[in-house]
Amino acid sequence: MEIGIDSFASAMYGSKSLSSVDAMEQLLDRIALADEAGLDVFGIGEHHKKEYLDSATAVILGAAATRTKRIRLTSAVTVLSAADPVRIYQSFATLDLISKGRAELVVGRGSSVEAYPLFGFSLNDYDALFREKLELLLKIRDQEFVSWSGKFRAALDNLPVYPRSLQEKLPVWLGVGGTPESFARAGTLGLPLMAAVIGGETHRFRPLIDLYREAGYKAGFTPDQLKVGLHSPGYVALTNEQAVADYYPGYAELWTKLGRERGWPAVTRSQFDTLIAPKGVLVVGGPEQVAEKLLRHSEALGGVDRFTFQMDNAGLTHAQLMSSIELIGNKVMPLLQNA
Repeated sequence: MEIGIDSFASAMYGSKSLSSVDAMEQLLDRIALADEAGLDVFGIGEHHKKEYLDSATAVILGAAATRTKRIRLTSAVTVLSAADPVRIYQSFATLDLISKGRAELVVGRGSSVEAYPLFGFSLNDYDALFREKLELLLKIRDQEFVSWSGKFRAALDNLPVYPRSLQEKLPVWLGVGGTPESFARAGTLGLPLMAAVIGGETHRFRPLIDLYREAGYKAGFTPDQLKVGLHSPGYVALTNEQAVADYYPGYAELWTKLGRERGWPAVTRSQFDTLIAPKGVLVVGGPEQVAEKLLRHSEALGGVDRFTFQMDNAGLTHAQLMSSIELIGNKVMPLLQNA
C-alpha cells in the first residue's frame, strides 16, 4: 500500500491565521520532509477560498519538485469541470518534466463548487462538463495530435499539444465521492480510483468499490490496472491519547463550521469517538493503531493500493504536522510493510 498526504494548502491553524508567505513556506517544508521520510505521494487540492492557497495546484507542485527527489506529486483533486483540459495537461506535463517523471493527476467534479461561477460555468452542467472534459484530457494524454469537438470549448482539428509528459502516459486518477455512476465510469475507462471517504464507516463503501471493479472487468481491464486509492482524514501522534488530544478540538471546530455551510449537524465528542473506532473513517491514533486501521480498511474494501491522509482539517500546527509526517514514514509504513 502506497502512503501519502493530501493538503489544501491551509493558511489557518485553528483560530490562528498565518501570512500566506509563511503558510506556503511551511507547506513546502512538509512536502520536503515527506520525501525524506519515504512517503510515496503528496497531493495538493484545488479551492478558490480565502483560507486555502491551492488555487494554482501545479505551481505549488512545481516548487515542491525542485525540493524533492522521489516522492510522487499529484493534484487532489483538479476540478476538471471548470478547467481547460489542454491547459491542465500542459501544466502537469511541465510538472512531469521538472520532477523527472513524478507527476500525476487526480481529477473530479469538485465537492467545493466555487470554481464554477468563477470561471463562467453553470452547476446545471455539473456532470456533462466533467464527462466532456475528461474525454478530451484522456485523448490529449494519449495522442500528440488531437482532433475533437464538444459543447463546452472550441473544437480541435488535428492540433498538437505540447509539451509532452516524460512518462509515456501521465497517470490520471478519477476522484470520486459517493455517486455510483462515478465509480462505474472510472472502471469503464480503466482509470485508477481515488475515493474520498470522509464520514461514517469505511467498509460501507465496499459495494461501490465492487461496482468499480466489475465495470472495469467488463470493459476488459485487468486487476492490476484497476487501482483503488482511499483519501480520508487522519493524524498520527506518539500515542492514541495524544493523537486525540491534538486532533479533536480543531476537527470539531472546523467541521462544525463547514457543516453550517453544507447543512451538516455540529460535531459532538460521541460522534467523533464513533469515527475513530475500529470501523470509523478517521485514521487517528498512535502508529500501531493507525497501521492496524489501514490494514482493516484495505481488507474491508477488497484491497487498497494507496492511502492518503488529509490533515488540513483539524487546526493542527506546523510542528504537529511535521511530527505526524515523520511518524508515518518512520513508524506506520514499516508496520504496514511487515504486516
